[in-house]
Amino acid sequence: MGHVQADRSEEEPAGLVEKAQRALVAMRFGDDDEALTVLAPSPEARMAETRELMLLLFGACSEMVSTLGDGGAAPVKVQVFDEAGEEVSIDQADPPVRTAVRTLLAEVHGNTEAAQEQVEIALTNAAPDEVDSLILQALRWTMRLSTECLDRELPVQDWIAEALAD
Repeated sequence: MGHVQADRSEEEPAGLVEKAQRALVAMRFGDDDEALTVLAPSPEARMAETRELMLLLFGACSEMVSTLGDGGAAPVKVQVFDEAGEEVSIDQADPPVRTAVRTLLAEVHGNTEAAQEQVEIALTNAAPDEVDSLILQALRWTMRLSTECLDRELPVQDWIAEALAD
């Protein structure tokens, strides 16, 4: 297992990190529905908690992209694919994917306010299935990026490494 950096989650409410961990474990075992249930068990909880959970996940992804890119010295390419597996521009992607990419890029470039705006727009305007798709995208990226970091023995936040440990 790779080196583990200081845990940003110390700033986050404990329940939020625990939910994110449980969702990552569910995703690790291929249970997308359970991951969504863990993160938003009721429609009432969706808006407030989902916003914070997505920002937690995208923030963690941003840190890992920066780590993989050697702090910006080696750029990490973000590619978007359509249903047929063809690469498309961000503007041609499905709305949840567009939002995910824009949120991640805002975080990577240190613009947390823009990332928050993207999440807020999605939660306010997107259909429930699109919000679910955005959540799953954030979880998938968290898993993929952390796996890549751990394989290269690069730092990953403790709570993510614990959720994905064998």
